[in-house]
Amino acid sequence: MTSPQEQTLFDAVGGDEFFRKLVRGFYDQVKQDDLIGPMYPDDDWEGAEDRLRWFLEQYWGGPRTYQAERGNPMLRRRHLPFPIGEPEADRWLELMGRSLEQFDDEDLAPLYRAQLWNHMQRVAYMMINQGPRAY
Repeated sequence: MTSPQEQTLFDAVGGDEFFRKLVRGFYDQVKQDDLIGPMYPDDDWEGAEDRLRWFLEQYWGGPRTYQAERGNPMLRRRHLPFPIGEPEADRWLELMGRSLEQFDDEDLAPLYRAQLWNHMQRVAYMMINQGPRAY
């Protein structure tokens, strides 16, 4: 058993169960979204969910399934084929934010919510490859 200082965020928020619920809530919205939904192939929703969940779980100290299945994340490179501007990044964050709202403070401590949200914001804006914020 790990001490509280050694506990990962993955463990602290409930492990795989938490991330499955978060990612499912996100993709349930993406499927209906007019802006970012079309970027996803209709025949690979399950694969998209798995890849995002694996990435988030690995990043936050869980199993290294992403690495085993896909290799190094290379997120920016993997997203270059998709035109991502500020509107797409904002929409991604809007939908992810709504998915986070399904967890109250008892299910997701404010400290962990803030850490997750900060990371989501950095990653979303890092993916921009179109328009004035593209780098």
